[in-house]
Amino acid sequence: MSGRPRVAYLLTQDSGGPVDVTVRLARALIASGEAEVRVFGPVPRRGADALAGHHEPVEVGDKADVRAARRARAAVRAWRPDVVHAQDRRAGLVGAGLRWRHRVVQTYHGVPDDVGEEWFRGAPRAAGPSAYTRTVLAADALVARTLHRTVVPARAMGRFLATRLRVPGARLTHIDNCVEPAHVLPPAGPVRRLVFVGLLVPRKGLATLLAALALPGVMPADATLTVVGDGPERARAERLARALGGRVTFLGFRSDVPDLLRHHDALVLPSTMEQQPLVVAEAMAAGKPVVATDTGGVADMLGGAADALAAPGDVRALADRLRAVFAEPDPARVGLRLAERARERFAPHVCARRHLALYRELMGREP
Repeated sequence: MSGRPRVAYLLTQDSGGPVDVTVRLARALIASGEAEVRVFGPVPRRGADALAGHHEPVEVGDKADVRAARRARAAVRAWRPDVVHAQDRRAGLVGAGLRWRHRVVQTYHGVPDDVGEEWFRGAPRAAGPSAYTRTVLAADALVARTLHRTVVPARAMGRFLATRLRVPGARLTHIDNCVEPAHVLPPAGPVRRLVFVGLLVPRKGLATLLAALALPGVMPADATLTVVGDGPERARAERLARALGGRVTFLGFRSDVPDLLRHHDALVLPSTMEQQPLVVAEAMAAGKPVVATDTGGVADMLGGAADALAAPGDVRALADRLRAVFAEPDPARVGLRLAERARERFAPHVCARRHLALYRELMGREP
């Protein structure tokens, strides 16, 4: 196919994982010279400089704001893109109105917070989410059936959309998220400095982690835990952390997460629900061992490393995994293996190449 595709990325947020991924993907495509790129949305809080000359401010602050959605669609249409790629849930709703004139793609980054892992995986007797969340998911299903393609960063999410939401498999494509290349710095000795990164909300499982570390014989006397993030669970977590005798530090929200990862030995992510968490990919890229729960696409990210995974919410299973990482005689070997896996799967140029192939495929079809 001759000519460079014109790709419009549509955002309605200025921060968060979808925004960070969009900035990295757009920057990689711009650097490749293989596509014309413009990002429509608020000014990103991180990485805006990388989009200089390739960004058009667009604001859609509320999904019910019909006028803002029309203005956003008009701005995108005026640029005459070949492909429109919506990168968050609200952007998907806006992008659906462009499907008659353009090939429209969305990335489905995650389900609402009260979707449980068992129901997500299709367990027949699992408790389902609230009526409101079911309404949101029904809208998600309608959008995914309407758009030309939905990108899922985790294969587990593709199975969920196909089975629970009945989205045709032909409308789903798996493409991994991307993270910044990192200086690989595996642990120089035994793992002693753990770090947790995430919103302090129940589904992130920090209470489970603190309970596991407090069990006898789990946390070595010279080990520490750093908690990066904030949220409604912080006060409770600080109370639980007292049982660990001052070995837990709460940093609150930080914008320098990749740098913090480099200065710790291992990441712990005890969530009850994830898709393809960026912080796991960032830790892998830095050469850090990861202890996590078997949720969403985490096992696939780590290469099926069962010895690093615990069942969500299982304190004793997580304690066993933590004992193992503290006792690992050669954590650098583990970290280097994960760094190589991250280079192969999560590097921006890899992500850009796979997206470009998808765009070219869609351009061969009538919108």
